Amino acid sequence: MSSAEMHVETYLSRIGFAGPAEPSLEVLRSVHTGHLMSVPFENLTVHSGGRIQLDPPLLYDKIVKQRRGGFCCENNGLFCWLLAELGFQVTLLSGQVKGTTGRYGPPFDHLVLMVSLDGHRWLCDVGFGTAGFSVPLSLETSGPQEQGHRVYRIRRDTGMCFLEWQREENKGPDGDWTEIYKFSLEPRRLEDFDEMCRYHQSSPCSLFFCKSLCTVLKPGGRLTYIGRKLSSTTFLSEEAGGVLETTTRDLEDEEIPGVLAEMFGVVLNSPLIPKDETITPPPVMY
Repeated sequence: MSSAEMHVETYLSRIGFAGPAEPSLEVLRSVHTGHLMSVPFENLTVHSGGRIQLDPPLLYDKIVKQRRGGFCCENNGLFCWLLAELGFQVTLLSGQVKGTTGRYGPPFDHLVLMVSLDGHRWLCDVGFGTAGFSVPLSLETSGPQEQGHRVYRIRRDTGMCFLEWQREENKGPDGDWTEIYKFSLEPRRLEDFDEMCRYHQSSPCSLFFCKSLCTVLKPGGRLTYIGRKLSSTTFLSEEAGGVLETTTRDLEDEEIPGVLAEMFGVVLNSPLIPKDETITPPPVMY
C-alpha cells in the first residue's frame, strides 16, 4: 500500500490527534486511545444490506471519510496501516475470543496487533468491545497491568497468549481472572482473515450476525447500542463507591437512526434492521 492511498493527517484528525506523530510510545498510546474514543466498534453494515470487505482503501473510505466504525478486522486492519505509515513496526496477529457461550471462536476469529518499539513489544487492539483495554499492553510481562479501575494481564500457556481481566474490579494478582481472548505471536496478513470475515457476517454462531451493535469509549464510561436498546455506563469514583452505573432504555425502530447519528456519529446509507438474537454455541471447542 502506498501512502498516496491514505491521507495520514485526515486520519489523525478523525481520531482527534494533533501534534508531531513520530513513532514513540507516547504517540502510540495517544493514537490508540484516540481511536477508541472516536471510531465506534460496530457491525451495522451487516444489518443494513451491505457486505464488509477487507480492502484497505475501502476501510479508509468507510472509517475516515464516511466517519463510520467497524469490527476488529476493519478497525485494527486500518489502524495497522496508519501505524505503519507513522513508522511503527507492526505485526498482525490472530486471536480467538471467548464468547458469551463460554467457548472460543475459531482461529482468525479476532485480529489484533503487536507493535515492536525500542526492543519492547506492545499489544494493541482498537477493535474490541466493552472488555477492551484503552492503552497498549506490554507483552514483556505476565504481571497485572492497571488501567484506571481495571486490571489486565497476559498469561502464556502451551505456545498461546491469554488476555485476561478482572472485569470491572481490581483485586490485585490474587483476584479472579476472566479470559477475554487468546492469540499467538505468529505474523499474519490481512487477507488471512477473509474467510472469518465472511463467517461473522453469516453464521448464527457469531455475535456480529446475531446482534446489531455499536459501542464507543467515552471519558469515564462507554455508550452501547444493541438491537433495540441503548446503554450508558459510567464508572463512579472511589469516593462514590467505585462501582459502575449503567442506564438502559428501549428504543423504537424509528428512533434508532437518530440515536446512531447523534450519539455515535454514524449515518447509514441504507435502512437498518435491528437484531438481537441468541448466539448459537460453535459446534467445536477451540
